[in-house]
Amino acid sequence: MAMNFCHRLCCSSNYWAKAVARELLPWALRDIELGDNTLEIGPGYGANLRLLVDKTPRLTCVEIDGPMAAQLQHRYGDRARVINGDGTATGLPGAEFNSVVCFTMLHHVPTQPLQDDLFAEAFRVLAPGGVFAGSDGVHSVPFRIAHLGDTYNPVSPETLPDRLHQAGFNDIRVDTKGRNQRWRAVKSV
Repeated sequence: MAMNFCHRLCCSSNYWAKAVARELLPWALRDIELGDNTLEIGPGYGANLRLLVDKTPRLTCVEIDGPMAAQLQHRYGDRARVINGDGTATGLPGAEFNSVVCFTMLHHVPTQPLQDDLFAEAFRVLAPGGVFAGSDGVHSVPFRIAHLGDTYNPVSPETLPDRLHQAGFNDIRVDTKGRNQRWRAVKSV
C-alpha cells in the first residue's frame, strides 16, 4: 500500500478522525450488528479502530504496514488484538468472526484479483450468519487527485455486488452517498 505524504497527513489527522466518528462510521455501520467478535482489515492509522473497540467485545485488526501495526499495538494492544499481516491471507482460523469490516482501504489494494482475494478471506473467516461490511470511496477526479503517487484502485459500486456474490456472500446491499459507498453482505448459514 503506497500513500503520498499529503494522504498520510490527512489520514493521521484529528480532522479525519472526527469526520470518521461524526459521519463515516455511523453511516457505514447503520443497521449492522457486529456481534461479539469482529475483524477489521486494514485499520491504517486507527481512526475507525478507536471507535470499534467500544462497539464489539472482541476486536482483531490485521494491518499490512508493519510500522502502522506496531503503532496500533502500542496504542490499542490492551483493548484489541493487532496483527501485522495481509488481509488477503490472514492466517486466522476459519469461521471465527461474527463480523468483518474494512473502511476506506479497498482502493489501496493494488489489483482486482487481490481485492477479490480479500473478499474471499473475509468470507472464510466469518462464522455462518456473519456480516462483511464497510465503506470506500467511489472513483472521481478529486479522489484520483488526492491519490497521486498512491496505489489507487477504486472498487466500482456497480460491480461490487457480483464480486461479493462470487466470493460466496448473499443478502448483499451496496449504497452510495456522494463520493462514498458502503456495503453489507452476509455469509449464509
